[in-house]
Amino acid sequence: MPDIDIDFDDEGRGRVIQWVIDKYGANQVAQIITYGTMAAKSSIRDAGRVLNLPLLETNMLAKLIPDNFSLDAIFNWEEPKIAEKLNNAVDLANVQEMRAIARGNDLRARVLQQAVRIEGSVRNTGIHACGVIITPDDITNFVPVALAKDSSMWCTQFDNSVAEEAGLLKMDFLGLKTLTLIKDAVKNVKIRQGIDLDPDAFPIDDLPTYELFQRGETVGIFQYESAGMQKYMRELKPSVFADLIAMNALYRPGPLEYIPDFIKRKNGEQEIKYDLDACEEYLKETYGITVYQEQVMLLSQKLAGFTKGEADVLRKAMGKKQKAVLDKMKPQFIEKGQEHGHDPTILEKIWKDWEAFASYAFNKSHSTCYAWIAYQTAYLKANYPAEFMAAVLSNNLNDISQVSFFMEECRRMGVAVLGPDVNESAYEFTVNREGKIRFGLGGIKGLGSGPVDNIIQERTQNGPFGSIFEVAKRVNLRLVNKKAMESMAYAGCFDSFKNTHRAQYFHQDNSGRTFLENAVRFGASLQDYENSSQVSLFGEASDVRMPEPQVPICPEWPTMEKLSYEKEVVGIFISGHPLDDFKFEVDAFCSGNVEMLTKVKEHYGRDLLIAAIVTDAQHLTTKTGKPFGILNIEDYSHSTKLYLFGDNYLKFSHLMKKDLILGIKGKVQEGQFKDKITGQKPIEFVISSIEQLQDLLESRPSTLNITIPLKSLDQLLMSKLETVLTTTTEGKCSVKFTVVDMLDDLKVTMPSRRLRVDPSKDIIKAIQELQLEVELVGV
Repeated sequence: MPDIDIDFDDEGRGRVIQWVIDKYGANQVAQIITYGTMAAKSSIRDAGRVLNLPLLETNMLAKLIPDNFSLDAIFNWEEPKIAEKLNNAVDLANVQEMRAIARGNDLRARVLQQAVRIEGSVRNTGIHACGVIITPDDITNFVPVALAKDSSMWCTQFDNSVAEEAGLLKMDFLGLKTLTLIKDAVKNVKIRQGIDLDPDAFPIDDLPTYELFQRGETVGIFQYESAGMQKYMRELKPSVFADLIAMNALYRPGPLEYIPDFIKRKNGEQEIKYDLDACEEYLKETYGITVYQEQVMLLSQKLAGFTKGEADVLRKAMGKKQKAVLDKMKPQFIEKGQEHGHDPTILEKIWKDWEAFASYAFNKSHSTCYAWIAYQTAYLKANYPAEFMAAVLSNNLNDISQVSFFMEECRRMGVAVLGPDVNESAYEFTVNREGKIRFGLGGIKGLGSGPVDNIIQERTQNGPFGSIFEVAKRVNLRLVNKKAMESMAYAGCFDSFKNTHRAQYFHQDNSGRTFLENAVRFGASLQDYENSSQVSLFGEASDVRMPEPQVPICPEWPTMEKLSYEKEVVGIFISGHPLDDFKFEVDAFCSGNVEMLTKVKEHYGRDLLIAAIVTDAQHLTTKTGKPFGILNIEDYSHSTKLYLFGDNYLKFSHLMKKDLILGIKGKVQEGQFKDKITGQKPIEFVISSIEQLQDLLESRPSTLNITIPLKSLDQLLMSKLETVLTTTTEGKCSVKFTVVDMLDDLKVTMPSRRLRVDPSKDIIKAIQELQLEVELVGV
């Protein structure tokens, strides 16, 4: 019995399962059990715990096991086979060490011997992520059942494979986050623009959508957002929907090697060849390359007269990698193909290609559905960018690193993301009338759905809030308490109120109370008074006016302090980033980013200069009493830790202070010390210098490159430019002029011999106001 896979939006999956239970009855529907078995490392750890082997020794044994390798293979395979499988000197040495330990008589040997015996044993049970069994009668007539964990539903005691073999109908109800995203984006478009969009009716030939794919701007696009896929999209330049279907099928282990040929054939850089002319009918859409199972099925029928049933057996054998079935069908294919007039040598080649194809065969109908969902998301991103990105951010609201990543994508797209606002924000991210994304109140720590719902309900019924006093008077202070108000103030929710800034809310009076605390007390007193039944002697309500607390006068917070509080309550910087003030230094001198430090093996041998903010610094000592430090750093999208030992710690410990903006220089190379377990020197980022980013301009030579279009070059422009350059403070930065002729694609570069300037923001702005391009280049 085939299983049936259906994708639903994440939020609706539970309702679908409930509908199935209601329709067929709780006694005919069950989830599917899964059995967790003991892997190699867990077997060693369990055996070590039972036999009282010290934890340190147990962990050292477990670490000797190569990734994805079993104890059975380690102790029962011949060494040549192990060496061929591992192809890694360190892993091979670890395996040999384990074999030597197992041959001994100590406790470690007993642990390994017991671990081999228990490896593969059932350790625990779980529930299949999406599988549901539906039976025509009471389920206990077909399969033994048990109660599912954390659910009132039954679950089968047969796991997935046994349930299929037993002939039971298995439905996979998958919750697909992207479908929720599409639904939310459509809702955002309706709210802001009043347009009713039907994703299933999107035009399949929308030019802006294909242009988005061609530029590789597929961040947030289902199945197409990886860096590798973006690269291939830029090379392929898809122009029809069939290109997207094929790339979705090809971009996976195995067929990846065919992608370069596919791209060259698509772009006319390689001749499209067919083994037989008869193949063109079914391989034309994929430029002569077999991509789908369906193509094999149709070709087997056309070339060798296979029946539809035989073609489906072939598809199944390929999909499930059943080599015995394929070997049995090969003579039939060659023989019948000859009867249809085809050369047996070419048929042999085609079959050989299909056998290689069997290892990664993909279903076109599956790829088409996923490509269509990807197209829908790309259509929304290309045509309704703000509404789409608001939906993306909302669907990642609980993952602050993803929120930060997608906010960076918004900046690249030119879509502004505004901080939270008490008068405009909803619980999730929304789009305002100006087409800007407004941060959701649900992203602020200390604000749950209760306080947010109360704020939204109050402003919907009685209009926007005009001041902090109106907020305190009108909201339910049992829900929106002082702590919630403080979080909102730190996040900038009250920035739209006139004549107040964030520092004022936390300015203390003579009694030690903050202005915000006084405002909340004022609101609470007013609410208590209005809710009381006090009336005058004549039955009229008393008209008592309570004076609003005085707004204090105090200086605004520095940018760094404001952003630090922002990050404290939201998890990321919203209204800006500390590195924004150092854009010129970053563009001119920095050759890397923090993400590279999390993937050092990919950047082996590179010299890097990285700009980052210190988020935490720890000054510690080793067991031998030597000082060392741990530096937590981050940039726009990533964070990591750096360790400073010995001379590096002594030289740079004075820069290990929270909120400092640093330029960290070093090289990705082998570390100084060997790993105790592997005996190898690990690849790491070795620091050579650290300095404050603001000092880079002073400490490093640089050139101000000014580009002047030939058509704009006249005496007036040169006079204005001379005024700008000669009236600024003299500095160490040299100046270079590049005159470009767009018509003839010519350019002439002329460095100034005597001119030296201080490349401040003011001089950059003044040059840009002359409609000239300017960049700072590190030498």
